[in-house]
Amino acid sequence: MVSVSQWSWWSEVTINRHDLTLPLLTLLAITLALLWHQSTKTTLPLPPGPRGLPVVGYLPFLGPNLLHEFNKMAQRYGPIFKVKLGSKTLIVISSSDLAKVVVREQDEIFANRDPPVAAKIVSYGRKNIGWSDNNSHLRNMRKLFVHGIMSNKNLEASSSFRRTEVRKTIKHLFENLSTEVDIGGMAFMTSLRVITNVLWGSSLVEDEESRNLGIEFREVVIETVRLLGAPNLSDFFPVLSRLDLQGVEREMKVAWKKIDRIFERIIEERIRSKPEDGVEQHGRKDFLQILLELKEQKVSMSLDITQIKALLLDIVVAGTDTTATLIEWIIAELLQNPKEMHKVQDELKQVIGLNNIVEEHHLPKLKYLDAVIKETLRLHPPLPLLIPRSPNQPYKVGGFTVPKGSNVFINVSAIHIDPQYWDNPLEFNPNRFLNHDGTSNFDFNGYNSTFMPFGSGRRMCPGVPMGEKMLAYLMASMLHSFDWTLPFDKTHELSGKFSFMLKKREPLIAIPSQRLPYKTLYV
Repeated sequence: MVSVSQWSWWSEVTINRHDLTLPLLTLLAITLALLWHQSTKTTLPLPPGPRGLPVVGYLPFLGPNLLHEFNKMAQRYGPIFKVKLGSKTLIVISSSDLAKVVVREQDEIFANRDPPVAAKIVSYGRKNIGWSDNNSHLRNMRKLFVHGIMSNKNLEASSSFRRTEVRKTIKHLFENLSTEVDIGGMAFMTSLRVITNVLWGSSLVEDEESRNLGIEFREVVIETVRLLGAPNLSDFFPVLSRLDLQGVEREMKVAWKKIDRIFERIIEERIRSKPEDGVEQHGRKDFLQILLELKEQKVSMSLDITQIKALLLDIVVAGTDTTATLIEWIIAELLQNPKEMHKVQDELKQVIGLNNIVEEHHLPKLKYLDAVIKETLRLHPPLPLLIPRSPNQPYKVGGFTVPKGSNVFINVSAIHIDPQYWDNPLEFNPNRFLNHDGTSNFDFNGYNSTFMPFGSGRRMCPGVPMGEKMLAYLMASMLHSFDWTLPFDKTHELSGKFSFMLKKREPLIAIPSQRLPYKTLYV
């Protein structure tokens, strides 16, 4: 027999059970709906790509001709494909439309970096602009660089450096007429003198001792670029990182230490000197002085010596080797295409005159030279795969999933010769960059994703304004002052080699001869 108290307890449970029916049914319905949604949700596949070995991946990627392999894969797998190698997933994009998604429409998602070991070393642990993630550090570094050097005011203030150093080069070439000139080496040293003057107010190659230092610096920069493009097992198989089987890490540390010693010496000399020593005659402080003062003030951002050296290295490497490489390609293309050479020199004669020298105010009128430079950049982009991006979340591109943390390469060399966008794409034709009224077509800002030799969006090269001025001014001065020919034992050669940058396979050697009527125009 059930007692009253027992019956009361059971009745309460029974009543509460009925009260929970509706919430339980609602929860069940929600659960079933979520399960159904998950079962019907379509998960986008990864892009197609070559099959590799389990765990190991696609080992042929480590071959010597990466750019050639990527171009072949694009023909086989389409405008977006993947390559798995060890712990890395590489995504390669070879079409303008898909590239625009990455570099402009979803720029923020794809703005991070996943640098190789060599890049981490030479960038002082990712303290520079090029290899930093998209964070407050990057924004501060870019802001310092843009306001300290790239502003219109500062670009105008540095014009005297460009004029002085370019005229030195023209004088040196005139004193060595009819002798063989290493075009890349000459352009590198000229650019180095300009940039070091802008950065710390004195040339790195002014006297014999520093000139030797400049030669060593060029050798180190060339080695650094080579190592940045060297496929390294440690980047794809972290378990092998301590072994450094290919010696890339060891060699990069050697190169980095040489560069670091140069910067250490320059910074130490500046710190020991009086503050006014870092001020130019026109009252403008050089960039190093500005950085050191910001370090001492400790105001809006944290800035230490390591960050200063990383930023200086970024500017020097990007502003010298890129300019030298492009000038080699431009002269090589014009020697290969004498009709285009004559058009450029006719324009120089018309705009400047044979009784005058090139000044920077002439440059906006040199439309055909501008078109020649752009056509050369189309066929020979200095970074044909740009610097790879790394998305901070999975994202859909072209109907495929690009995984978070993958390495996304934009193959601008393929986009620049895609017949969908360019007529007769392998032909050297500067006219394609001229409108019907003779004005320039396209620019270097990357807004048109069919032509973006320096990238686009928040990760495009911030030094383009200075590089553009230096390249055009030096190029115009060389072509206006001299006629150029190949040595009798040399043939026209336009083959390239890729190792992070696209360089001529063989250095360009050419011979200058006097073009202007008066010797006074060369001093």
